[in-house]
Amino acid sequence: MTESPSPRILTLPIGITALSGRLESDSLGQVEVPGDRYWGAQTQRALVQLGIGEELMPREVWRAYGVVKKAAALVNAEMSLLPRWMGDLIARVADEVAEGRLDAHFPLRVWQSGSGTQTNMNVNEVISNRCIQLTGGVLGSKRPVHPNDHVNLGQSTNDTFPTAMHVATVALLSDHLLPRLDALHGTIAARAAAWSSIVKTGRTHLEDATPLTVGQEWSGYAAQLEDARAAIVREMGGLYRLAAGGTAVGTGLGAPPGFGRKVAARIADLTGRPFVTAPNKFAAQASLDDMVRASASLRGLAVALFKIANDLRWLGSGPHAGLHELHLPANEPGSSIMPGKVNPTQAEAMLMVCIEVIGADTAVAMAGAEGNFELNAFRPLVIKNVLRNIHLLGDACDHFRRFLVEGATLDEKRLRTYVDRSLMLVTALSPEIGYDAAARIAHLAAEEDIPLREAALRSGVSEERFDALVVPERLCRPDDRDGSE
Repeated sequence: MTESPSPRILTLPIGITALSGRLESDSLGQVEVPGDRYWGAQTQRALVQLGIGEELMPREVWRAYGVVKKAAALVNAEMSLLPRWMGDLIARVADEVAEGRLDAHFPLRVWQSGSGTQTNMNVNEVISNRCIQLTGGVLGSKRPVHPNDHVNLGQSTNDTFPTAMHVATVALLSDHLLPRLDALHGTIAARAAAWSSIVKTGRTHLEDATPLTVGQEWSGYAAQLEDARAAIVREMGGLYRLAAGGTAVGTGLGAPPGFGRKVAARIADLTGRPFVTAPNKFAAQASLDDMVRASASLRGLAVALFKIANDLRWLGSGPHAGLHELHLPANEPGSSIMPGKVNPTQAEAMLMVCIEVIGADTAVAMAGAEGNFELNAFRPLVIKNVLRNIHLLGDACDHFRRFLVEGATLDEKRLRTYVDRSLMLVTALSPEIGYDAAARIAHLAAEEDIPLREAALRSGVSEERFDALVVPERLCRPDDRDGSE
């Protein structure tokens, strides 16, 4: 294209001083918009006609859109599709979007066109009008920077919205959830190491089982979190593939050759993350499979966290009528009527978060399955649920670590009492006296409420043999025949 002369670019703070609204237009006609906002006609129509509920499109989406629009503008300028000054100006304003400095100008709800068209146009209009302001032009005139012809050049909602979804999800996973998950894992792993020699009664089916150490039990929690983290990181791999460049249906009509590859490379440079162009744009736009898999990995983490939090809640139950192997931190009073009561608040909060995440993932899976032909039209629902789940899990991991795990201590006297009274220690006698004889000893001890040692001696087992075989510490680490710990 012929390079147009660069207008004088002003240095103006963000904001509009206006006493009244202004008229803006789109393909359907004119609409009055608030005079102190940068959005235009299509955003205003959506505010009125799609003002459903109170849930706004997550801010991570339009901030990610800022990154996408900057990348596209720079590529368009590089390929001489935009004047250099215009590409740089759009990129400058896109930075304001990405940095959250224009958050007040993105008012749309989640519940809109399933492609996310209204959000894309909200971003296009805001960038256009802010650029116009910086060139001293008339807001809403679409000159010299047009929302469609310039800000959206070489793009469609159908390829930019899934691109923004991926950029936003990767950023929130990397910056919010994974660091908090790692901190929780580190604290649990440290407890496992510190308590590696403390013997406790195992439980299966909620009934007494053979002994293990507290450290072994907690090492299982740590391993669950390691596996869940690995699944999240693995599924992030699919999110690095971007739909940009596919335009309306995946063919790339309206974008120059190589546009998607160049935009993905720019986004990678801007974010420092390994984004690449999706090898098949038809799959990238017609499906949400990568988002569905990422959501499923969050569900897997929620399942693991539910198990861990529920175990700790039970282990802290009491103090006199429960298990009470753990002293849980007393963070706040637990009852409005029972003085001195303390409840496992952090564990209960975690359990509710996990249930919420699992339910939201079901909605994501259903939405992912509903893509028709060349477009999945359930994107706003999916990104809302995925980002919300990341926020919830990250916050819950942080609070659970700080206000429960870090302050939890062992009731070692109670642990020892349970071990001493455990009937399942009789398992150590079974190889010597046979399963049936060992079972009779266990039943005798239970029926007469006597120590297992006394029941064994009354059944003919010698003191020396019992004391040599029934050693709880040794039962926690039998001969390692399969190479596992």
